[in-house]
Amino acid sequence: MSFRTNPDRILESIDRERSRDEESAGRPSDDRQAVGRELDTLPPPPDATNPERMKRVFRLVDAAYRNAAQGSELGKLAARFRGIGDIQHHHARGDVSVVIQYLDSARPDDVGMSPFEIRPEDLAETKKNTGNSRPDFNAMKLLRIELRDGVLSAHKKMEPRIRDALRERADLGHLSVNVTMDLRTAG
Repeated sequence: MSFRTNPDRILESIDRERSRDEESAGRPSDDRQAVGRELDTLPPPPDATNPERMKRVFRLVDAAYRNAAQGSELGKLAARFRGIGDIQHHHARGDVSVVIQYLDSARPDDVGMSPFEIRPEDLAETKKNTGNSRPDFNAMKLLRIELRDGVLSAHKKMEPRIRDALRERADLGHLSVNVTMDLRTAG
């Protein structure tokens, strides 16, 4: 078998390339996370209602989600599927976390987390829906769906704590939102 048709040699080559990339990057877990950050330095008007203030928080979460979904880190996560997309038992787990920081308040950060799982059946279903056989393209589509669902789920879990922060008026200063998607292989 030649190098092009021998799957073991192809996978070994990919592993060597990843090892070199990790060593040169200095941080071996760089390709496991996609992060989106958003900062709002304009406080709401003093007469803003609670629904308007809640919309401000959700607008920041949405902007951080869009930064994570459009960032190059998500492409790196999807590229991990390129070399192993044809292995039938490939399985990944991860989580999406949303962190809201009230920078001008003593209130602790609000953190919401939502786990997700990517099974080979999910990739096969995405392949049918898109009509594309590239594993990285299908993985990107699947990761964006999981990111969106995870952010919405985490925000729903955090909503009572956000309402408490509004009552404490912790949101009247600077706000920072981080959305992180972490992906790891499952056994």
